[in-house]
Amino acid sequence: MTAITLIQGDITQQSVDAIVNAANSSLLGGGGVDGAIHRKGGPAILDACRDLRASRYGKGLPTGQAVATTAGDLDARWVIHTVGPVYSASEDRSELLASCYRESLRVADELGARTVAFPAVSAGVYGWPLEDAARIAVETARATETAVEEVRFVLFDERAYEAFAGQVR
Repeated sequence: MTAITLIQGDITQQSVDAIVNAANSSLLGGGGVDGAIHRKGGPAILDACRDLRASRYGKGLPTGQAVATTAGDLDARWVIHTVGPVYSASEDRSELLASCYRESLRVADELGARTVAFPAVSAGVYGWPLEDAARIAVETARATETAVEEVRFVLFDERAYEAFAGQVR
């Protein structure tokens, strides 16, 4: 059974097998979690992302999908990049958000990862309401069959931590 743990802090400081990056589809870095992972992980991550774009994802990584690269200078073996959906009040995109977590865990299983740190995918600049993002993340992590032993949600601030804590209780 997969343990779910919560930490308020910086995802780039986690010592885990894999860190999940809330990436943009270009895979070439950006703001928020994506920018922090690229800055702290160093150029090896960007180089690996460029290779992925050249070989498989020339048009970008599709929303809801996941792919792994080296973790560069991070205290992890891999970074699993996933592209979350932008929130829409007029269109239910929750299945795409759930897919980010399922696909990231599938990639983690392929890699043999046992510990995986996730951010709150889509709950930042992509505008997903925090409580709903937390519900989808926790429900999906619980429902996904995986060999991952620990899913660690690393939340940047107290508000996010509390939203996820309300789902884990």
